[in-house]
Formats: sequence, structure tokens, C-alpha cells
Amino acid sequence: MGSFSTPLSGLTAAQGQLQSVSNNLANIDTDGFKDQTLTFSDVFAQAGVTNGSGDPLQTGSGVAISSTDSDFTEGNLNPTGTASNMAISGDGFFVTQNSSGLQDFTRAGDFSTNNAGQLITPSGELLLGYPAVNGVVNTATNLQPLQVGTGVTSPAVASTSMNISANLDASSATGTTATSTLPVFDSLGAPHTLSVTYTKSATPNTWTYSVTMPTADLLPTPAAPVPASETIGTGTLTFNSSGTLTATTAGTITAAPAIALTIPPTGFTFANGAAALTINWDLVTAGTPTITQTSTASSTSATNTNGFASGTLQTYAVQPNGTISGTFTSGQTLALGQVAVASFSNVQGLVAVGNNNYQANAASGPSVIGVAGTGGRGTVIGGTVEQSNVNIATEFGKLIVAQQAYSANAKTITTFNQVSQATIAILQ
Repeated sequence: MGSFSTPLSGLTAAQGQLQSVSNNLANIDTDGFKDQTLTFSDVFAQAGVTNGSGDPLQTGSGVAISSTDSDFTEGNLNPTGTASNMAISGDGFFVTQNSSGLQDFTRAGDFSTNNAGQLITPSGELLLGYPAVNGVVNTATNLQPLQVGTGVTSPAVASTSMNISANLDASSATGTTATSTLPVFDSLGAPHTLSVTYTKSATPNTWTYSVTMPTADLLPTPAAPVPASETIGTGTLTFNSSGTLTATTAGTITAAPAIALTIPPTGFTFANGAAALTINWDLVTAGTPTITQTSTASSTSATNTNGFASGTLQTYAVQPNGTISGTFTSGQTLALGQVAVASFSNVQGLVAVGNNNYQANAASGPSVIGVAGTGGRGTVIGGTVEQSNVNIATEFGKLIVAQQAYSANAKTITTFNQVSQATIAILQ
């Protein structure tokens, strides 16, 4: 029977090789798929006798499949232009959570979003990462599903500074005015328009200023005298003979480069219930005063404030370290979260469980999860997917070898059968 069992083991091995090759070819267009190769080992039967030299007499008993090795080299990176798609350039795996709450690991980054705006795999598993609160990622907490869609809003940010770039006409008559306007945002994200009115003083190279806001934005403080006006601040601006701002009511530009404004003014509260603001009017940028006095028409060339209204998510993009940066209708760009990347001490020990997923076991060692680009982990490329690394030419070469091996072993069985039949015929 050994004459039949040996080629039968060859048939089984060749059949396994054919199955492996066919699986590789079937997944040639599967994103993140890794080519698999069978490794064979010979089977020997130890005889209980030796030859005249004392060497053991051994007879081979066939072949067996000893392992299935996956080729974890990186496949081609294919740009898709889809924001939710990602690829890992280098080592590592994305971390997902299946319906049972267990972690799976995958190289396939063809993610999309579900109805809740969470990033998911085509089979519905949740992509996990580090959460962000108000744009700040916390890598010290447990992994959570990453959300990039429905319900994602940016917080309101109250203004704390403003800047005006303007010129005041030095040739203006006394009492001539000019105005700059700019928006500021309260703690609830509501915009308020500030008006800065400059008035040419009788004193040479001096202008007075008055900062006001619309009365409609304010309410008089209860049980207090009704304020006379909605003026937030007043003072003077002093220029030298070259038209450079040198001092304000608060002092020299060197000593006091900003004017502190308290909003609302004394006797008022915001009509919408927002908290009071303290805004620094910065008069110097990069060491140069931003308000000048020259003999050209008064004008405001630019204004700037650092506050934001609340906004809804418009677009997002994935950074190389896995941070998902969202752009909101308010103009803010904030981190929505950070994609986690897992590494293993022995990737060949991972168990393939289907749907492009792997699971860790004792052979692979536990997952070491961290930030992309650190600890030997690869970087994340947004709007891209990693293609299968199956080489069709190589697979057809393996297919031919497996087919020939199968045919040769089948022919061996046929020959053994003919010999057996002939032997039986002689005995009869």
C-alpha cells in the first residue's frame, strides 16, 4: 500500500498548491490581499535496519504541506481620490472591530462611511483609532470608532485678539474721520461687528479713536443705570514725523503694543447670553506697527481676528501620521481623530479569517498598537488603497509546476496499479 500512499501524498500536495494558486489569482484585484505560497516537507519512514556501514536504511513516504506563508510585502498604492480610502506605506495593519466586538487587522484600506458617519470596511467592521476632543487627539485613551460624517461639528471659539492694517491721511483737516470694521466672535460663536472710528485731532500727528458695537447686540445690565452709549473703548494714537505709530493712550508702542478691550462695555451684557470678552487689539506685527499716517487717502487694507463660529464638517483628509483633519464651514481645521496602526513580532503567525482580515494568536504575538510613523510602523496615505501584491506571471509559473506534479503523481499511481494487476494475474 506504501506504493500508493506516496504518490497519493503528492496528489494531495499538488492539489493544495493548485488551490493556493487559484485563490491568489481569484484575489488579484482584492485590495490589500497578500499572495500565499505553500511550503512542502518530505515524509520519511525510519527503518529498523542498517546497511553494512551502519547507516540507517530509509525509505521516503511522500510529501506533506508544512506551512502556508503570506507575502506581506507592500502592494502597489493606487490613488482613488476618495477621502475615506487609506493605505499604509510600510509595515503595520489597520485595526477594526467586528460585530462581536473583537479586533481584526487588515491592510485593505477601502473604507467608506455608515449612516452614523463612522469609517467602516466593506464588510461593515468599524475602523478604530484615537479620539479627538475639540481638535486635540488623545493617544492615551482606548481605541474608538472614528467618525467623519453626520453630526461632526466644530466648537465655537471666542475671539481674544484682533489686528487692523490701516493708513490715516496725514493731510486731513481737524475733525476728519475714517472707519475700520471687523467681526469678532463671542463664546457662543455669534459674530459681532466692531467699528473703529478715527478722528483727526488738532494736535499734530495725533488721532483719537472710538470702538463701538451695535446696540442691538447688547442688553443693559438689570438694576443698573442705562448706559449712555455702546462705546467699548476710546483713546489716542500718536505718530512721529515719518508717519509711524509711536504711542497710544496706554503708553509707547514698545511698552504697550496692544490695547485691551472689554466687550460688552460697562453697563451692558450680550443679548444672547454669551460671556464677556477681553480682546487685545494688537498694534504691532513682526515688530512693525500696523497703523500708519501718511499723506494718502485713509483706508483699511486688512483686518484679522482669531475667533470662530461653530461649523459643520465640509471635507477631511488623512495625514501621514494617521490624523484625520477636518475642514468646517466656520473656516476651522481641526483633528477628528487619529487612525491607529498595529504591528506584530511575527506577521506569519497571523490567522487569516476572511474579508481581508487577520487575527492575532500565540504564534503572531499580541498586537502592538500605536501611531503611524513610530515604532517601525508605516505611514498612512489618504485617498489611496493598497492593491493586491499577487504577480500573475509568477502564479502561472506555479500553476504549471503544480499541474505537472499532479500529472506525474497520477501517472505513478496508474503505473503502480498496472504493476499490481500484473502481479495478481501471475499469482492466479
